[in-house]
Amino acid sequence: MTIRLLIADDHEVVRAGIKSLVKGSDIEVVAEAASGEEAVAASRTCKPDVIVLDVRMARVDGLTALERIKLEQPKLPILMFSTFGNPDYVSRAVALGASGYVLKNEGAGRLLEAIHEAADGKICWRREESRRQTGNSVKSLKMGESEVQLTRREDEVLRQMTLGLTNKEIAVELHISYETVKEHVQHILRKVGVNDRTQAAVWAVRNGLV
Repeated sequence: MTIRLLIADDHEVVRAGIKSLVKGSDIEVVAEAASGEEAVAASRTCKPDVIVLDVRMARVDGLTALERIKLEQPKLPILMFSTFGNPDYVSRAVALGASGYVLKNEGAGRLLEAIHEAADGKICWRREESRRQTGNSVKSLKMGESEVQLTRREDEVLRQMTLGLTNKEIAVELHISYETVKEHVQHILRKVGVNDRTQAAVWAVRNGLV
């Protein structure tokens, strides 16, 4: 049985590399996308069996595309494919229902393995990714939105945290000082009832705040 694959990556050389990798195998590339926006559109028209989706892309990023595609096609297997092993990215991918998270430096064999596992309906998170998700606060995930009162600025900071931005990047994005961001992050962690920013990002996604 042929696996119909959609590749979404903003670097043409990466897309060409994956096409070369699967050439002559049971995997057929049915579409390519250079942005998250294109990936969402192609997922509707090309009916892939699996999507390999880059995390950081222009206009619409991969995690936002993941969320949009899963809302429309919740059973479609999607593998996040990234240079960055940022725990925030990994946690958000888990929360949004990705089938796995493959780093670009893991090698061709790992990507092929993950594509086949995803096509078979398996969750192909490796042990190290699973460990990153342990320790999530049970209390935080049971809390409803009404139980947490965030200020407008705290809400803005939390949204940036779910995108994997560092405190310095958030400061630039929101035009506030680094120290102010640190203070907001600490308030958010205390209010939500978690121990770190990764857990806060997971909480935000699962409670529909982003």
